[in-house]
Amino acid sequence: MASYDFTLAPGRAALLVVDLQRGFCDRAVSDKLGFESSDHFWYRVDDLVLPNAAKLVTAARAAGVEVIYTVIEALTLDGRDRSLDHKRSDFLIPKGSLGGEVMPQIAPQDDEMVLPKTSSGIFNSTNIDYLLRNLGVERLCIFGVYSHQCVEGAVRDASDRGFLVTLVPDACAAKTEAQEATTAEGMKAYARVVATAEVLQELKSAGASGGASAA
Repeated sequence: MASYDFTLAPGRAALLVVDLQRGFCDRAVSDKLGFESSDHFWYRVDDLVLPNAAKLVTAARAAGVEVIYTVIEALTLDGRDRSLDHKRSDFLIPKGSLGGEVMPQIAPQDDEMVLPKTSSGIFNSTNIDYLLRNLGVERLCIFGVYSHQCVEGAVRDASDRGFLVTLVPDACAAKTEAQEATTAEGMKAYARVVATAEVLQELKSAGASGGASAA
């Protein structure tokens, strides 16, 4: 079997932070929007996902690895640009609304990119493939919410397009533990599945090498 290098090397890799936005991860905002979640989800987001995501983003910046965010947010106020799925389910986070903001613990810095989408799959409703090719990125580290929906879709689509994907399951959440476990196991066919601690060590090593591994 061929061996592939998934190393998150500066210049070749990017972190993709999926939908860690106030509409889903800020309970007060989520409630106002009428999104139903679960006690498990809130415990997971507050105590595990956001702290781990903050560590990953900080380490990536220190290592010189690109950080890219995606959020579900329409390009219009009335959502006329939404996907058919979002229209059928009456799902709308309007352009410029609070629900579309990235959580403050991991807020974008400087000129980091935030890509709004109106479908589960970022590769289906943004130009991320084009952007990644322009950046020279061939390896993606993906995490966020919900594990079994937008995160899983991003992993599958990225893999199908030839990117080497790392999934970080302890920086992901779903409504149930079973949904999270199914994604973590099922995505092994499409990605390297590793814990936050391992990714942090890899990013630390990448930063210490001064990007030499990307040469």
